[in-house]
Order: sequence, then structure tokens, then C-alpha cells
Amino acid sequence: MPGGRLTPEDRRQIAVWLADGLGYAEIGRRLGRPTSTISREVARNGVPADSRSAHYLAEHAQQAAGDRARRRKPSRADPAPGGSTAGREFVEHFAALLAATGLPRMTARVFVALLTADAGLTSADLVRDLRVSPASVSKAIAYLESMQLVVRQPDAGGRRERYAVDDDVWLRAWQADTSAHTEIATATRRGIEIFGAESTAGARLKQMGQFFGRLSEHMGGSTLAEPVVYDALTVLAALMYAARPLTAADLAKALGWPRKRAVAALDAIEQQPAIADPFAVQSTGDVAPAESQYALVARSDRLSPAQQAALADGATARARK
Repeated sequence: MPGGRLTPEDRRQIAVWLADGLGYAEIGRRLGRPTSTISREVARNGVPADSRSAHYLAEHAQQAAGDRARRRKPSRADPAPGGSTAGREFVEHFAALLAATGLPRMTARVFVALLTADAGLTSADLVRDLRVSPASVSKAIAYLESMQLVVRQPDAGGRRERYAVDDDVWLRAWQADTSAHTEIATATRRGIEIFGAESTAGARLKQMGQFFGRLSEHMGGSTLAEPVVYDALTVLAALMYAARPLTAADLAKALGWPRKRAVAALDAIEQQPAIADPFAVQSTGDVAPAESQYALVARSDRLSPAQQAALADGATARARK
């Protein structure tokens, strides 16, 4: 069949025509095949010799082609990601879900294959399991490494590297996103300076900066110990309940704490403003630190000027009644 594999009869015709002195192009024309098909057939399956026409034997060529085909065929079914049929289906389904979020489809398939592997996979493993080209795997791995989603590990069985999703992957990805959000928030402030706070661009950049600034605050990895954060929440509750400014000494006395503990809680709120969100702790800055008073106020960036004005007008109207 033209375009299909060469048959035993095709090979017998090639042997006869080569013996008659016909060239590859003419043989290809007679068989309805490209010239390159004939030349490769003779090169791969012919008997090595100086004269091509005298040493292409149809029977030998057929045997050589069969041997080559058997070597290419795996002795058992290729393993696939996930192992079982259900596992393979999960890998493809989950990869499709990740692709829907914007991750390239091939990258998503490689990531899920690594995510579900017990001990990481080599590049060759991924090529075999996903039935894709080495170039596709290399490109996907580079993308995942840029996002800090995979790590390289030495392969104990040879010189190849293994790729894996380790236990810290989500923390690294989280911190990478946090850093990016902080950079965006910083860049918006620069844009506001350039275009002006009152311009349309300035207003849009301000909103964008506030959004990414809040994301950065909430996503930032806290270095504070849990007891300190718990104390900070207690201080916030105390300031709200008191409804008036208090010093660190006032807080310590009311809560029955050493003054140092109250100061540590206030420092925690200053270091991690997201602890108090949607409120903020405001301190008086015109006195010595030991005498500073702290009050709980609403975060100014949570309400627009128009919203603040409307709320103020409502409070004034109620006071007049």
C-alpha cells in the first residue's frame, strides 16, 4: 500500500530492480513511494557491502525489518502516571483543572505526574509515562522551576537527576506570590507619583496597590510565635472593649500580664498589621514610647472617602435627633 510499510513483495521487487541497475528514484516511482523510503530501506536492511545492487536480499531485508520492529516494541505495557486506570484518569482530569487556571496543559500534566509519584521522576520517566517528547518535558520542568514548584534531586541509580514535588512546595509558592504582590504594590505607588493621585490612572493604581498590599499582608509568612499572636488578639479585644486609648502599662494591669508581655503583643501588631485587619492600632507619637497610648481605629483603606463621609453624615444626623 503506498505510504504504508513495505511488504515482502515490495522488498522482492526492490531486490530485482536493484539487480537490474535501476536507481532509487525509479524504484520509488514504480512502487509509488518517495525516493527517501527506498534509500532508507536499502541502508537499514541491506547486507553491508560495496555494491548496493548485489547485496540487497529480500529475505534478509524482511528479517532485519522484523527484528527492528520487535526491538522497538516494549516487552510490557508502558507504565503511565498514576499506575492504575483510576490513577491515570485522575492525573489527566486534575491536569485539565490546573490548565483551566492558566497553567499550560503540558506543564500541568508534568506537575500532576510528579505530584502523584512516590519518589520523583527522571526526565526519561516523564517522557515514557506521559508519551511526550523530551523537549516538551524540558520546557515544562523549566516553567515549574521558575515557579518553585519542583526541585531537583540526585538519582541514586545513575547520573540523571530526578524531579520531585517536596513538602515545602506550597510554602515556597506562597512566599513567591507574596513577594510578587509586594513588588506590585510598591510599583503602584511609584505610578501614583508619576501620574498624580487625582488623575484617573492614579486612582486606578491606588485601588490596585491597596488590593495587592492587602494580599501581601495576609499571605506574608509570619515569623511570630503562636502565643504572641494570641496575645495580640487579646490586646485588640481589650482596646475595643475599653473604647479609649490605653498605654502598655494600662493594658498589662487590666489583663494581669507583665508589662513586657503587653509590649510584645503591641509590637506583634505593628510588625504584622494583618493581625488587626480590618482595624489598625494607632499610637500617639508625641510622647515617650513608655507613655504612648494605643487606640483601635478602622483601617482608612477599607473605606473610600465617599463612604467615610456618608457614615460621618449619618452619625451627625443621629446626634441631632
